[in-house]
Amino acid sequence: MTYFQSPELLIRDMTDPDVAARVADDMAHGWETSDARHRERLIDAAAGRSIALTADYQGQPAGFLSIYFPARIYVYAERGIPELVDFGVFDKFWRRGIGSALMDIAEGIVGERTDRVCLGVGLHSGYGTAQSLYVRRGYIPDGTGVWYQDKVCEPYGECCNDDDLILYMVKELGGHPCKQNN
Repeated sequence: MTYFQSPELLIRDMTDPDVAARVADDMAHGWETSDARHRERLIDAAAGRSIALTADYQGQPAGFLSIYFPARIYVYAERGIPELVDFGVFDKFWRRGIGSALMDIAEGIVGERTDRVCLGVGLHSGYGTAQSLYVRRGYIPDGTGVWYQDKVCEPYGECCNDDDLILYMVKELGGHPCKQNN
């Protein structure tokens, strides 16, 4: 399915060939990655648990974002709140509005179902650009504190400033007053 199209940018459903592009980009950054990790997004989309988006810029895969209905993390799943997962734009395509377009489309899709959305963002400096983007877009910390390895990190608990150290954020989308507000 196509969600957005302009002369340079296309936002569409993720397909099998997109997995290789995502893995290659992860490897170029020296990040821990696997084909299975990204293929999971396709499997979940096929099962109706998510929508996996790909942004193509001038015909090349340039960014990705998945929307889970409901969130994968229990705090939000219990409330039926969707979660944005695995958002990223390849470095060579930064500053072209691709990330904002992906977020606009994802928030629009979520807004058709509910008034809130959540996401988790890493806390080390490698996530600085994403952290700034989320704050500018109106996401605020959810009040559960810092999470480490999928659990709330207790005060003074041990953790490592790696990709598993996460802050969850929520955004009120507004929308129609008759929508179910979880």
